[in-house]
Amino acid sequence: MSPGESDETPDSMVRVVARRLPGPSLMVAAALIAKGYAEVGDGFAAGVIVALAIALVYVALGGEAAEAALPLLRHAPKLAVGGLLLALASGFFPLALGEPPVSHRPAPGEHVVKIGVLELFTPLLFDIGVFLLVVGVLTILLHHLARPRGEARR
Repeated sequence: MSPGESDETPDSMVRVVARRLPGPSLMVAAALIAKGYAEVGDGFAAGVIVALAIALVYVALGGEAAEAALPLLRHAPKLAVGGLLLALASGFFPLALGEPPVSHRPAPGEHVVKIGVLELFTPLLFDIGVFLLVVGVLTILLHHLARPRGEARR
């Protein structure tokens, strides 16, 4: 082997990056969602970022190896349904209080529960629901695209 060459092929480098990328992508997604409490929420963009990292894992490792490396992928349908229910609940919860749908709770001027500087109110729940829905649906799509053609439907 010559001094400038590496024994790692580009394929193995992509596999290493694919295995390490989901963690940082979750951190970026959390930052986007946390930013949303002060500005326009970004649950959709956060979900797409995590789904792209998962897509890289599927492309680099293949369907079976991706699901072996990230066992949480088998819970994607539960994530999608849970996210949908959370987004709908946060959007329609104000109807139970006689307010228009997707109203902010607590209302302006009321006490807001905080964790550090993060304010907990309905738009944050909506963003988390959208995030879970996007990650779940795109992961299900990736699972079906990665399935071999000859494999029977479950």
